[in-house]
Amino acid sequence: MELEQRVAELERRLTALERQDPESASPRLGDGDFWALEGLKQQLADAGETGADGGVLYTGSVRLPTGEQYGWQYGAFTEALFDGDWADAAESFAALGHPVRLRLLREILGGLRTAAELAALDGAGTTGQIYHHLRQLTGAGWLHAAGRGRYEVPPARVVPLLVVLTAARP
Repeated sequence: MELEQRVAELERRLTALERQDPESASPRLGDGDFWALEGLKQQLADAGETGADGGVLYTGSVRLPTGEQYGWQYGAFTEALFDGDWADAAESFAALGHPVRLRLLREILGGLRTAAELAALDGAGTTGQIYHHLRQLTGAGWLHAAGRGRYEVPPARVVPLLVVLTAARP
């Protein structure tokens, strides 16, 4: 009897899902609700003169396919961003500017951690090319060597990497 009840419940839920509008079935996070923006505005108001020109905030809560979980938030006042030297970010952006490097980052976040595993990927290049890309990503801080040919995205870079990828989408 228990199995019959479970199947009936699943059928009921499936029917309800099929009746939903496809657009409403998978809303994007934050659609129609500016909770993060409103929180930022409150923080800026609380900061008074310091945050007079505005600010930028990014945040995320991520569970990787490997099961690791990361939460991160960062904010900066607009004035500090405009006063800073944007050329300092060039190396970091350049490291992300190659399709193979982006694939390596995705694969590492997905659980392939060793240079040997990465070199076995179709279309990723030769072992020498893989190591070149890994050095570029490590030099820019997107990766760190975890010993014995293993690589990891530093925890403090997981959400920023996903933010950059989100911002790059058309």
